[in-house]
Amino acid sequence: MKKFLFTALLALLAAGVGAQEQQKEEGYRFTDVKTLPVTSVKNQNRSGTCWAYSALAFLESEILRNGGGEYDLSAMWIVRNAYFEKAVKYARMHGSLNLAVGGGSRDVTDGIKKYGIVPTEVYPGLCYGTDLPDFTEIDRVVKGYMDAVIAGDKLTTAWQRGLDAVLDAYLGPKPEKFTWKGKEYTPQSFAASLGLDMDDYVEISSYTHHPFYEEFILEVPDNWMWGTVWNLPLDEMMAVVDNALANDYTVLWGTDVSEKGFRRTKAIGIVPEADLTSMSGTDAERWGKLSDKEKEAALYKFDKPGKERVITQQMRQEAFDNYETTDDHGMQIMGTAVDQAGNDYYKVKNSWGVRPPYDGYYYFSRPFVAYKTMSVMVNKKAIPAPIRKKMGL
Repeated sequence: MKKFLFTALLALLAAGVGAQEQQKEEGYRFTDVKTLPVTSVKNQNRSGTCWAYSALAFLESEILRNGGGEYDLSAMWIVRNAYFEKAVKYARMHGSLNLAVGGGSRDVTDGIKKYGIVPTEVYPGLCYGTDLPDFTEIDRVVKGYMDAVIAGDKLTTAWQRGLDAVLDAYLGPKPEKFTWKGKEYTPQSFAASLGLDMDDYVEISSYTHHPFYEEFILEVPDNWMWGTVWNLPLDEMMAVVDNALANDYTVLWGTDVSEKGFRRTKAIGIVPEADLTSMSGTDAERWGKLSDKEKEAALYKFDKPGKERVITQQMRQEAFDNYETTDDHGMQIMGTAVDQAGNDYYKVKNSWGVRPPYDGYYYFSRPFVAYKTMSVMVNKKAIPAPIRKKMGL
C-alpha cells in the first residue's frame, strides 16, 4: 500500500512538473500555410535603408515569379541616387525637408526608372572600412555639407559636384558600364533585362482624412519626394494583401515596429486585448484591480497566443493622427501562417540579417497588419478586379 501511494505521489509530481514545463515553454508555435519564393535575407545593419532592401526584395521576388533567375540587386545604388535627389530638394526647400537616409517604396521604383539598377557585386557601396552598411557618419557628413551649402546668399556652381564627391567617397563612384556574367551592361540596360515594368506597381494605404479611391500624398517625414498612394477602405486594403498572396504575389509592407506589440527577440507582432469573457468572476475582479502598468505588463508577456483587438478604420486614423503610427520600417510580406491556437499571421522577410528565432523572418498577426500598416505596394494585377475598377486602374 505504501509502495502504491509513493508511486502515485511520484506520478503526480512528475505530471505537475511536466505541466509547469509545458506552460513555461508554450510560447508561440507557428505553422506556415503558404510561403512564396524570395531571395536571401539581407542585413541593413546600422543604416536607415530598410525601404531600399525591402523594395528590392519585393522586386527580386517579382523576377522569380516571372520565371527569372535569382538576383541580388544593389540597395546602395538606390540609396546613393536617392540621397543625391533628396539633397537637391533640400536645397530647393531652403533646408525645410527631412534630410536623412530614410525613404520609401517609390524612391526605389522611380529611382530604377531614372537611374537603372546594378547587382550588389557591381556596386556594394561599402567604401568606409566596414563589411556591412553603417550610415552613422555618412548621415552627419551629408547633412553638415548641405547645411553649409544653403547657408550662403545663393548657391554656387560647385555644390552638386561637391555632393557627388562626398557620396563617391563613402559609397563609391557610379559605373557607367559594367560586365556581369560575361555580358556588358549599362545600369539602364541591366534594369531593362530584368523584365519588370516599374509602372506595374502601385502603393495603397487606408486613412479617412482623404477621399477613398483617390491618390493622395502620404504625410510622413520620409516621403521627401511627395509620392502618392491610393486610398482604400481598411477592409479593401486587407483584401488586396490577401488576394496578392493567394495569387502568388508578395507584398511590400511599410509599417511601424516601434509598437509595444512588436517583440524583436521573439520576432512577433501582435495587438493583444484582455479576454474578459473567458475569465472567471474572481479573475475578472482581480484584473479590474490591476494598475494600467500591471495590465500592460500582463498583456505583453508574449508567453502564448491570446485574444487580439478588432481593428477599425477609426482606430487606424486615431493612431496616425496621434503620431502612434509612424513610417518606421519596411519589410516584405511573403507568406501566411497560423499559431497553435489557429490565429492567422503573415510571414515577413526582414532586412536585419539571419538571426533567431526564425532565421530573419518574422510573424505578424492579422490585427497588427490591419492596425499598423502605413502603406503596401503591390503589382496592379494582384488587386481584386472589383477594387481595381473602383480605382480606375
